[in-house]
Amino acid sequence: MERTANGLTVSAGDNARILHDLNRAVADGEPVVLATIVATKRSVPRRAGTKMLVFEDGSSRGTVGGGQMEAKVIEAAQEALRHHKPQLVEYELVNPEEGDPGICGGSLTLYLEPYMPPHNVYVIGCGHVGRAVVDLAHWLGYRTVAIDDRPDLVTEESIPNADVRFAGSVAAALDAHPVSADTSIVVVTRSPEVDIRILPSLLETPARYVGVMGSRNRWRSTRDQLLADGVPAEQLERLHVPIGIEINAETLEEIAVSILSEVVKFNRTEDL
Repeated sequence: MERTANGLTVSAGDNARILHDLNRAVADGEPVVLATIVATKRSVPRRAGTKMLVFEDGSSRGTVGGGQMEAKVIEAAQEALRHHKPQLVEYELVNPEEGDPGICGGSLTLYLEPYMPPHNVYVIGCGHVGRAVVDLAHWLGYRTVAIDDRPDLVTEESIPNADVRFAGSVAAALDAHPVSADTSIVVVTRSPEVDIRILPSLLETPARYVGVMGSRNRWRSTRDQLLADGVPAEQLERLHVPIGIEINAETLEEIAVSILSEVVKFNRTEDL
């Protein structure tokens, strides 16, 4: 046990186990919140320094006191995960009839710190633009998944900064590497025919962002064909076409900056 400034105790063993489980979750790429009591007043069930982990599904490890208060902490932690932002929360443990989560008579403050896995960027099409996007996404710290049906374009030599390389169909790639909600898909293929073939399956994923490279004229013909094939118009509204922010890009590197600038802007806005 470790003694705190006010003479009360916090279990060093419990906290060590919590930190061990936190390290394991981070290594596994599992979203998790570390909830730490940072201040207390008067009578409270647990003391400053006590830690608890809260996972995306609402499960938890450790305890910060149990009861209604802990349920509220778990709810706030899930909100912190959704918005990818830490926060301080305060609870009065005075009068449940007035909505307080307890009757201990004290209050406590917790710091909720989300640990998120890297954002996923799936790049469909590994030609010149696709390689430039993978390189920049890797530099930005994203987890990159490179997909192309041409095996010679998806080698370690040709696209060294991809975390995952998949040579084959998009359908097979999605089966092998399912898309999570925390994903941006960058479609930079060689032809409209390829886009028409793959976009329906990409639109069925929970990806937060899907952008497609090409001129407005190219997109009109692609969109018309997708509608004729039965893809609902409201699904097509999810797509960002033409992909990227207009910066008068000319070089491959500038095009990658344009594309990933839109990815960053869209995801940051969604997190607000």
